[in-house]
Amino acid sequence: MAIILQQYLIELSRYALFALMAIYTICSFVLFAPVSQKAEHRLYAVQNMLMLLLLFLCFLDLTFATGNVRFLYLFVFLLLFLFVMILLVTLIYEDTNRLLLNNMCLLLGVGLCTISRLSFARAYRQYLIALFSFGLCLVVPLVFRKVRFFKKLTWGYAACGVGILSVVLLLGRIHNGSKITFTVAGLTFQPSEFIKILYIFFLAAVLWEHSDFKWVLISGIIAGIHVVILVLSKDLGSALIYYVAFVLIVVMITGNNLYLMIGTIGGMAASAVAYRLFGHVKVRFLAWKDPWTYIENKGYQIGQSLFAIGSGRWFGTGLTMGNSKDIPFVEQDAIFSAICEEFGVLFAICILLVSLNCFLEMMRIAINVGDRFYKIICYGCGITYIFQIFLTVGGGIKFIPLTGVTLPLISAGGTSCLVTMLMFFIVQGINIRLKAVERKKAGIS
Repeated sequence: MAIILQQYLIELSRYALFALMAIYTICSFVLFAPVSQKAEHRLYAVQNMLMLLLLFLCFLDLTFATGNVRFLYLFVFLLLFLFVMILLVTLIYEDTNRLLLNNMCLLLGVGLCTISRLSFARAYRQYLIALFSFGLCLVVPLVFRKVRFFKKLTWGYAACGVGILSVVLLLGRIHNGSKITFTVAGLTFQPSEFIKILYIFFLAAVLWEHSDFKWVLISGIIAGIHVVILVLSKDLGSALIYYVAFVLIVVMITGNNLYLMIGTIGGMAASAVAYRLFGHVKVRFLAWKDPWTYIENKGYQIGQSLFAIGSGRWFGTGLTMGNSKDIPFVEQDAIFSAICEEFGVLFAICILLVSLNCFLEMMRIAINVGDRFYKIICYGCGITYIFQIFLTVGGGIKFIPLTGVTLPLISAGGTSCLVTMLMFFIVQGINIRLKAVERKKAGIS
């Protein structure tokens, strides 16, 4: 009898999870439209309730399917963590952008739930990292309110970025053929993730006042040094993110589409050179072009990823009913495929739409910011966030070759989680600063 009830629960939850996620996604986009303040607060409350129900149902499924009550303990911890985060941030900062905050919590919750299903050991570590990241990020908006000298640290950002990446190139630990990690006091992290923030601040500090060809060239040289060091470290996914971020920020600030054309041609040329110089690039290209011929070796990861997506169909197999663990490095590189398999393709599409919603909200904030320095930072955070999602999902569905980058807020990876949360809170800080300026102009204390 118990087994039959378990099967019924998992079967029904396949549709319930999609319904909850779909309603949440619709609410996110409805909030883009002009609505009254009362209606806005109601929609935020609805989002929070949907988030609660969705995560409760996920962990209930995991508990029934495995018979392991530890999943319920994880749910209680996650619930307290997310709602304490929402409560504290909104109490401390009255001008918090609730849409960004709710979306970040939802994506983080789905990610922690999926990692818990795939690997308990990784899950515990990821929960602790998320908790530490929140404690650090909580002061970020306050820093943006109080500190006034960010614009003056132009060459400091560049020196730190180039210096740290160089140290990793020389002394870093090799991970899957690339020198991308560094260990200090027993803690392993990926410096190129942290440097993304310094890199964005550098571009903002250079281009906020002068965006003529001379300064675009100077910033391009420094950006190129960052990219070359990453290429030498064989961290090609990060190198591509840095390169695209520079090109798109320049295009947005100057309004000159010629830079986009030059950047596209340069990117294509660099890809051709990388294909000839690096053996692992050839391997990934061959696996992307024809994974079935190389299914036993080069194409195994992408082949298993495609099998998982196909097995999930529209509504998924149900939690614990899939074979996502067959995908190599599934928690880091292919967690989107695991979500497609067990939650369903429709659920995964909603995840992408919520991520797109975050990007659009960052762009809306950037457009409204009058200070070009902070405008560029918002652009940079939004571009790096959405492009990293494109690389991860595009690689997993065989749209582009695999790059090995994580899915922000969802994949396992402490550095990625911390840096993505920092970027969200940096945009929050800029938004809070913008609201304070608007109130000051309106004569409201």
